[in-house]
Amino acid sequence: MTRDLSRLLRPRSIAVLGSGWAANVIAQCRKIGFAGPVWPVHPTKAEIGGLRAYPSLAALPEAPDATFIGVNRHATVEVVGELSAMGAGGAICFASGWTEAGEPELQARLVEAAGAMPILGPNCYGVINYLDGALLWPDQHGGKPVTRGVALLSQSSNIVINLTMQARGLPVAYVACLGNAAQVGLAELAGALLADDRVTALGLYVEGIDDAPAFAALAEAARAAGKGIVALKAGKTEAGQSAAASHTASLAGGGAASSAFLRQAGVAEVATLSDLLETLKVLHVHGPLRGRRFCSLSCSGGEAGLVADLSAKAELTFPPPTPAQRARLGEILGPIVAIANPLDYHTFIWGDGPRTTDVFTTMLEGYDGGIFVIDPPRPDRCDPSSFQPALDAIEAAGRAAGKPAFPVASLPENFDEALAEATIARGFAPLMGLETALAALSAATTPPGRPGWRPVAAMAPRRLKMIAEGQAKARLAAAGVTVPRGVTAATLGDLEPLAAGLTPPLALKGLGFAHKTEAGAVRLGLATLAGQAEMAGAQGYLAEEMVTGAVAELLMGLRRDPVYGVTLTLGLGGVAAELLADTVTLIAPATEAEVEAGLRRLRLWPLLDGYRGRPRADVPAAVAAVMALQGLMLKDGRLEEIEVNPLILREDGAVAVDAVIWEED
Repeated sequence: MTRDLSRLLRPRSIAVLGSGWAANVIAQCRKIGFAGPVWPVHPTKAEIGGLRAYPSLAALPEAPDATFIGVNRHATVEVVGELSAMGAGGAICFASGWTEAGEPELQARLVEAAGAMPILGPNCYGVINYLDGALLWPDQHGGKPVTRGVALLSQSSNIVINLTMQARGLPVAYVACLGNAAQVGLAELAGALLADDRVTALGLYVEGIDDAPAFAALAEAARAAGKGIVALKAGKTEAGQSAAASHTASLAGGGAASSAFLRQAGVAEVATLSDLLETLKVLHVHGPLRGRRFCSLSCSGGEAGLVADLSAKAELTFPPPTPAQRARLGEILGPIVAIANPLDYHTFIWGDGPRTTDVFTTMLEGYDGGIFVIDPPRPDRCDPSSFQPALDAIEAAGRAAGKPAFPVASLPENFDEALAEATIARGFAPLMGLETALAALSAATTPPGRPGWRPVAAMAPRRLKMIAEGQAKARLAAAGVTVPRGVTAATLGDLEPLAAGLTPPLALKGLGFAHKTEAGAVRLGLATLAGQAEMAGAQGYLAEEMVTGAVAELLMGLRRDPVYGVTLTLGLGGVAAELLADTVTLIAPATEAEVEAGLRRLRLWPLLDGYRGRPRADVPAAVAAVMALQGLMLKDGRLEEIEVNPLILREDGAVAVDAVIWEED
């Protein structure tokens, strides 16, 4: 259901309920200059915050567009029902003590009382609209009126308050909190904010995503509108319960699934609040960036060296200048300056606006964007006027080259707020802190998601069972995955004659174990099964022909995720899979190209690609096996987890030598 949030986000009239909290909202409305009426409602007080108080909602002149409800949780339910019945535009439910306190039934009653009227929360601070001067917020904040800017949406009220205190020149158009998101969820509120033409980008602080398909649709729509989304995802721990103590479960935890989802949805992800703000600054001025080939210019070798060192962690490249660029830069800068990228242009041109502009433009024209390291002196103790020609040259170069040009202060405090605001007003995004700037530019170059991509629907937890490896491999073979020749039996005595037709060396496995090696249920390199001892706890036995000609071992795992539908984990496999922890995670459905790109992101990818003269593994065969397993998982809703570890890669072909499948019991 899509609700109309326009009256709640852009109200012409505001009602406030409560006493102390209501007074705070009134004070903040007065401070920001809200132009419409603010109506306090209280059964006994005649006045709150200097305004006449109405004894009841029914006594108001008309149904309010937005209401801040600062009363206790039980009274909140009654108030929401009354507001909905009178045709109010929406409400902020401030009180805590709902599902988060073990009372989901009370929260369900609140949602029922709201009906079609939108509510934010409960356990929610509210909304600030800096564009229209409308505020439903019971606390201080650091923003000010703007004509356009970014929206901040947070599941933590305190975090977003802190973000409003920034002094980086970032114009903030909206601040909104979700609270428990009992009714209006993340994607719905985010979409309503982005629908305002005056909003340029969206910054998220989220602890969880409630509707992954809806969020993916939102991200695609935002990109189509030229608006970027950047997220800081908190609480990066394994979500939901593990189907089994599998390698896939442990290696796909720690936020791997959420990061994979954001990447595939085309949403930039950052690790710190500073990165969030600086990325939003880039997106506000330029929108999502189109390329990752950057140049860096500074008047110091120390700064050039820092950029070179720090760029190793950034998803940006710094290719050398072309011969034509080298020639032209050499003409301007002279023989002493070494032409490189990052470029230390020395101080020979310092203060010479035309020559500086020529150098900056010549360098920038060959790249997707440029970093110009510049730290103007603090204006309260120094005279920064000598830095103005360089700042003007950055702007002139950006306009002449038609490329994003970023003034970057090596320390955040070296670009004061007034200068930052003036620079942004001219269409350039000054970035504070060299390492943060590189992280922000990397995030702003996040590729768009695949058009139309949506994760599959998540499933509720259910009782599971592990099927025998022989049966698991039969399913893999039916899906088109190559498995070794093998036979199974209930006892070793029954297995021995059946194995006579297999070609040694043989592998003997005890069945019924999720991790056979740890249980001592694997014996390798056997010429015959004669004389083999029983394995304690085995629920049957499997004998197989061992696979020869191995180039590499991969782990492939698919498992249901309570948020993102189905995760796909790829990594270097075998008994050391968790020790290596070299994995990538994708969210299904993934394409062949995305699977291969994921394999190439592995740290040990060179081992698959013929490192130091080694044979090359048959990567297309590995990709085909992954696609077959994904198809099997998506076709059969009873399947909970499929893990192959290892998939033996040869120069020609790939063989699944161990398989674990969990399914609904």
